Amino acid sequence: MSKRFFETYINVVRRVLPSPYSIALLLNLFTLVVVYTFGNYNQLSSSEIVENWATGLWEPNLMVFAMQMMLILVLGHALALSPAVSKVIDKLVIPCTNSARSAALISASALCVGLFNWGLGLIFGAILAKKVGEKAKAENRKINYGLIGASGYSALLIWHGGISGSSLIKVAEKGHLYSLVDSQFGQLLPDAISLGDTVFSSMNVAISISLIIVVPAVLFMLGKVTDGQIPMLSKEASLSPPSGRLIGAEKLDHSGIFSKLVGLALFGYCILSMFSEQGVLAFFTPNNINFLLLSLCLLSHESIVAFVSAIENAIVGASGILIQFPLYFGILALMKSSDLIESFSSFLLEHSTETSFPLFTFISAGIVNIFVPSGGGQWAIQGPIIVQSSIELGIPLNKGILAMAYGDEVTNMLQPFWALPLLGITQLSARDILPYTLVMFMTASAVFILGLLSF
Repeated sequence: MSKRFFETYINVVRRVLPSPYSIALLLNLFTLVVVYTFGNYNQLSSSEIVENWATGLWEPNLMVFAMQMMLILVLGHALALSPAVSKVIDKLVIPCTNSARSAALISASALCVGLFNWGLGLIFGAILAKKVGEKAKAENRKINYGLIGASGYSALLIWHGGISGSSLIKVAEKGHLYSLVDSQFGQLLPDAISLGDTVFSSMNVAISISLIIVVPAVLFMLGKVTDGQIPMLSKEASLSPPSGRLIGAEKLDHSGIFSKLVGLALFGYCILSMFSEQGVLAFFTPNNINFLLLSLCLLSHESIVAFVSAIENAIVGASGILIQFPLYFGILALMKSSDLIESFSSFLLEHSTETSFPLFTFISAGIVNIFVPSGGGQWAIQGPIIVQSSIELGIPLNKGILAMAYGDEVTNMLQPFWALPLLGITQLSARDILPYTLVMFMTASAVFILGLLSF
């Protein structure tokens, strides 16, 4: 890709792309038109269509899911702001002396952390990118800060294949698979699919390693062919709590011993739960992940006050996502009630063979993710189709589930919904990073397709 072509492409994207919230509103309007034209709404009045949409905005089960995801994001952010993690980030910034090297190092780090937890990986990458920008500004050195920010977003390119992947931890719950299909298929299903058969399967391990190698290499080359400038970053307030004479119960709030004792007790509970009868891999459910993150936050921060200060900062970064959740729930309600997603997915799968099924699942999941950027919400819609089709075609369930996970995560590079916390931290706009995330999308798509065909 030539330097001139890429610069032209960047300018075009920046001119035509609106803000993430405007994109969400436009997707709602587009979905209304699509489901009215192609869905089963021909027998419903306009008021009924709007009522279905409005009801979907506040669907209780999805609001619970939104709370779980927000806590994963906020607690992951708070952990990334802790002194222990900050020291790691400061050391990683040292070799970041130019755009190419910085992009490669940041993306490799974010990808590795994203395998553990998507929220922590996203914020870790964002803070690392911000530190690189601050270093370049302090040294009066030009860098491609948009590329640096995009590199920090790479955790969302691998997260659904990690231990916090929504569909993967959901199918690890006993009895969940039975709830997705008719009773006639129930006897053909396992009680659960552990992370050992998904996250730690040979296919997923090979694909994850490939992403960690190939994506940073591509971003390194982009850093070589693109220009930069000195980042214009505003100074942020310190997270350190105010010091002074402590009175009475204030000493407890500022006590490092108290916060670490509580954190140690919670962490001990997590360890005991991991080694219970269910096993280590079965521990990783959304609620347990949040429990573990909370314990790590209390252990890593200096006091309760310091932890709360980090939480307050993290909530600001997550606010843009919180306000968009209902809009995407509305889209989900429209597409689900109109049977549009099921019809689309079923059409692809009906024309599938044992070889093409994973690819069609990957493609359909990628398209659905544009409209429903939630791994859990997407699994609720596509899960039953994938499970039943896998049984009928004689394809391993774990491969079909992973194919959906790959399709979901790869189009995060086109959908700026989850990028909002990163944009808030780095002080970038969606227009600054999306030209580069598109390249990441194309690179990762090639890796996923090759992996699905090879295993």
